[in-house]
Amino acid sequence: MSPNGPAASDFPALSAQGQVTFLGAGPGDPGLLTLRAVEALASADVLVAEPDVLDVVRGHARAGVSTPELAVVDVPSTTAGVPVLRDAANLVMEAAKGGRRVVRAVAGDPGLDGDAGAEMLACAAAGLPFEVVPGVANAVGVPAYAGVPLRDAQGADVRFVDARTASDRCWSEVGASDATAVVSTTLDAVASAAGQLVSAGRKPDTPLTVTIGGTTTRQRTWTATLGTVAQVLKQAKVLPSPEGHRPVIAVVGERSSAAQRDQLAWFESKPMFGWKVLVPRTKEQAASLSDQLRSYGAVPHEVPTIAVEPPRTPQQMERAVKGLVTGRYEWIAFTSVNAVKAVREKFEEYGLDARAFAGIKVAAVGEQTAAALIDFGVKPDLVPSGEQSAAGLLEDWPPYDPVFDPIDRVFLPRADIATETLVAGLIELGWEVDDVTAYRTVRASPPPAETREAIKGGGFDAVLFTSSSTVRNLVGIAGKPHNVTVIACIGPATAKTAEEHGLRVDVLSPEPSVHKLAQALADFGARRRDAAKEAGDPVTRPSERRPGARRRRTTT
Repeated sequence: MSPNGPAASDFPALSAQGQVTFLGAGPGDPGLLTLRAVEALASADVLVAEPDVLDVVRGHARAGVSTPELAVVDVPSTTAGVPVLRDAANLVMEAAKGGRRVVRAVAGDPGLDGDAGAEMLACAAAGLPFEVVPGVANAVGVPAYAGVPLRDAQGADVRFVDARTASDRCWSEVGASDATAVVSTTLDAVASAAGQLVSAGRKPDTPLTVTIGGTTTRQRTWTATLGTVAQVLKQAKVLPSPEGHRPVIAVVGERSSAAQRDQLAWFESKPMFGWKVLVPRTKEQAASLSDQLRSYGAVPHEVPTIAVEPPRTPQQMERAVKGLVTGRYEWIAFTSVNAVKAVREKFEEYGLDARAFAGIKVAAVGEQTAAALIDFGVKPDLVPSGEQSAAGLLEDWPPYDPVFDPIDRVFLPRADIATETLVAGLIELGWEVDDVTAYRTVRASPPPAETREAIKGGGFDAVLFTSSSTVRNLVGIAGKPHNVTVIACIGPATAKTAEEHGLRVDVLSPEPSVHKLAQALADFGARRRDAAKEAGDPVTRPSERRPGARRRRTTT
């Protein structure tokens, strides 16, 4: 049972035949999944979804969940003697009848998905228990992310139209009214839908917005009128396009006017909207940094530049951990998340847990290291109040006092390439230090060829360098970032290393903090966006501009 109460997985299936959850995955932003959807995904044995929807929900499914490939029965292939492909209903029914928990995920809301409705009826006819978890409907979520309110204080009517199935009567009713019309269609059919509304009585100068890729960082919105939408999309070089089949949401009515969207387009106006940012750290190290970048509208891409391996001679680490248990140390100082991981793994090897830290003072070099300790069950006694570094830790570290400190020894588990700053400082404060190599850092394997090509070819908009070693290792395993890529460095030493490798540094963090570095990059992106708007130029990502002179370094 979960410490916060029973989880869905704590209970058996409702029947021997299993059960089905029809789940709305929303318009595309994984953050729009409901809490109930996350719970259902965590307990699923089988997850059935189209590829685009699968990408949204898979991260919340448990390890080992079955994700059968979804395919529709193809009658022509059957007549040609090819085995019949199983459709979604068959996959769902077969798994549920086998006693498994099935999640059938659909885009938007299952109540607005005709196929999902048919599958629910099939479950009901077969006597299979099912439930429905609503999702954010595309026709509601996409306009919200595009900055287009559907109603105002006057409370005008809102009509939802699916252009693929709309009848002539539907077009006539909507065209003859003054309601806000939310039209689900495809990019190459927008002009046709606009023509239907004009033919039914709507004025050609009625404003509309067209949004593609809604709620994702691929979102783009165009403002036009019913009469000019075809011309606007053509001038923007959006049509004709091989992507003409992609779904869009068009909002027709006064609320989609350009003046209002300029004030309300909160999503697309984020400082790094759509920027593809290279983060040369592992997913574990980059988790909070990547979340911060996403909050600015960026798309983080983690590429490990170092790999962590055990020390070549583990005996020293083994002796130190045993000394920790037997009372040899007054303090243990953790200088990285990897150091916490190394000690934790050694504890588990010996059958120990966080209780072994009883009576020992624990220091952490910064918030991320402290969080790793708390996850281990250890609350650190000392975290720097100022700069999160070895120097910051020394600022707050108490000198050794033989009256109050029964033991004068500090255990310092660290990397093989760590600097001596902390050791020298602790000795100066009167402490004896057991400086132990807890893990080795080695250069990681090269990333996939596609990533290497994007790095060298200008496919990334920015790269964050958090240390000199990340510069050297990234260039070593993947090549030098392209001239158009914005280079952001955590401090002067890292910037110097980048320049030595032929890179022009655009952004320098005001403090040696990864979060301050991300903020500095966001500020750079905001200034760049404002400058483009002020000059009357379209707002583009750095990877979309032509190679040319780079900006001078910007310190913020």
